[in-house]
Amino acid sequence: MVCGYRARVAAWSGFFIIMAFGLKLPGAAQEQSAASGGDKPVTFSKDIAPILQRTCQQCHRPDSLAPMSLIKYEEVRPYARAMKARTALNGKQGVMPPWHVEKGVGVQHYKDDISLTQEEIGKIAKWADSGAVQGNPADMPPPVKWKDPIEWTIEPDLVVSTPAVSVAAAAPDWYGRLPGDVATTGLTEDRYVAAVQTREVHDNKGASGRRTSGGLYVVHHLAFKVIGPDGEVSKEPWSAHQPGQNVEFFEDRGLLLKAGSKIEFDNIHLHSNGTETTARVEWGFKFHPKGYVPKYKIQNVGAGAYDLDIKGMEANQRFEGFNTLTEHTRILNFKPHMHATGVRMCLEAIWGNTVETLTCAGYDHGWLRVYTYDDDSQPLLPKGTILRVTGYHDNTPSNKNVAEPRNWTGAGHRAIDNMMIGGVQGVSMTDEEFQAAIQQRREQHHLAEGERFVGCLLCGTSNPAVKPRVTPTATTNQGQQP
Repeated sequence: MVCGYRARVAAWSGFFIIMAFGLKLPGAAQEQSAASGGDKPVTFSKDIAPILQRTCQQCHRPDSLAPMSLIKYEEVRPYARAMKARTALNGKQGVMPPWHVEKGVGVQHYKDDISLTQEEIGKIAKWADSGAVQGNPADMPPPVKWKDPIEWTIEPDLVVSTPAVSVAAAAPDWYGRLPGDVATTGLTEDRYVAAVQTREVHDNKGASGRRTSGGLYVVHHLAFKVIGPDGEVSKEPWSAHQPGQNVEFFEDRGLLLKAGSKIEFDNIHLHSNGTETTARVEWGFKFHPKGYVPKYKIQNVGAGAYDLDIKGMEANQRFEGFNTLTEHTRILNFKPHMHATGVRMCLEAIWGNTVETLTCAGYDHGWLRVYTYDDDSQPLLPKGTILRVTGYHDNTPSNKNVAEPRNWTGAGHRAIDNMMIGGVQGVSMTDEEFQAAIQQRREQHHLAEGERFVGCLLCGTSNPAVKPRVTPTATTNQGQQP
């Protein structure tokens, strides 16, 4: 879901420290100010309000999920320096809006990208540093008219909801099957799904609770099965619901939802958040037009590490997972999944002795994002490419998601256990399709012979080979290291 902020109340405590002591950010803040446009004055009405409307107010408004409203100048002014600090974090835990792809590393073009541009970050910094003035109220953009407390990013054609479940303020983790766990879709004909969005709807409207993984949420994850009218389980790669998850797009592909299908919620993980909370999860399905038949079939090609040995009181603990592509593959998205100790994950493609970073993203266990590559930036990888997923774990007091950093932790399903899964989806391509896609990418980006384009390992030649060629030196994302 595209929310500028669906944050924990406790996570904002750093805001007040920053405001109280007037701390300034080094380096990055100076870059922000430079990006804001020199000596041109920055005001709330003309410059800041449009940014908040695009990226923040979806959650930061009355009766929504965030702990404060960011609509009126009087509401926003007290948080000026805090906004400067949080927007400058560039992919790290706590960055706002919650989009964790690292700028300047790997692919930079994604669908549903709610991150701020460098110019916008600079404007916020300059506004905070220059007194956070209101400016002329006549410069204010028209207010956004929100329909629901929790907005859909897509306009779903079908919404399916779980039964409501209540979690006590201090309940232990619960993992199992959701009671009353089958919902009917009501479909009378087969339809292909173009986009899926999930959202947790609960009655915890910014209430102050414990600082826990998932913040205001009580559903850590919820997986489901689609049962066809013949009783068979769908083999489509449906994704589980996770906290803060945004839209998954399948524009030129599609997942089949058959007529008469039922949805079975067979795997739910609940945890308490310090406040008694009643919640349900809703799935919104956006369909392709009637009669649409996808050309490609989606498959999971990701990797992970399943034997984790995370030591207490130690930062920068690194684990790797690998997968070899058996077909030419167009990569659609990257879905990092970790638990409380996770702080960063990178996806790399290895071809011969070429190592190229596709995406590096910070990780915050309260915001499990899906990073869907723009159509013109989807990595094109030849068969034989090795995908390497690297996860970074911080089990120290500096990671506020960790309940007790002195403890060792390993892999497991509970919130106090850990995971490291690099979800990746792609579509297989024939030799002819792959060669045509590379040629199209070269033409789209006007690549001369020998020029590289991130994510397209063989774009450097007009007649690419389909076997890895070992060269004397390796390159990593045109000089950028993960």
